[in-house]
Amino acid sequence: MKAAAVFRLASVLLRHPLEVVICCILIAIVLVTFGQVIFRYVLESPLSWSDEGARFLLQWLAMLSAAYAFKTGSHFALTFIVDRFEARLRWSANLLVVAVVTLFLAVFIVKAVEYTLSVRNVTGPGTGLSMAVPSSSAIVGGVMMLYYVLRNGWNNLRRGSSKSG
Repeated sequence: MKAAAVFRLASVLLRHPLEVVICCILIAIVLVTFGQVIFRYVLESPLSWSDEGARFLLQWLAMLSAAYAFKTGSHFALTFIVDRFEARLRWSANLLVVAVVTLFLAVFIVKAVEYTLSVRNVTGPGTGLSMAVPSSSAIVGGVMMLYYVLRNGWNNLRRGSSKSG
């Protein structure tokens, strides 16, 4: 019985790693923030690293959540205009959207790399971590968003060309 439960858990972890990481980061933020409240107001001995640690975790949560939204197609989209087009024009409009978003994310990733490299020698006063640790969340999130945009765009364009062709 226990082996089956472990197998199911391992299966979920392997099939949905992004979702698992997002959940773990959210739990960590709650624990760090709750711990800070307890240490500050109950024990009257605030932790020096908790505020900064929670901010770093929040940066990672934001970027990975944005990537998750690209993965699931949850971002806001104005489809009411494109839906009025005929199939070939709709396919072209979708291709244009994928191209523009890809260009934006490519520039975003390049700028995130430049920024992360520029702060690699700066350390956070509370944690002592390099500021490249939270800044690299933009690189990881950007690359993941780019992957999901290209994957979803390719699937949508392939489906659209098989319908119209």
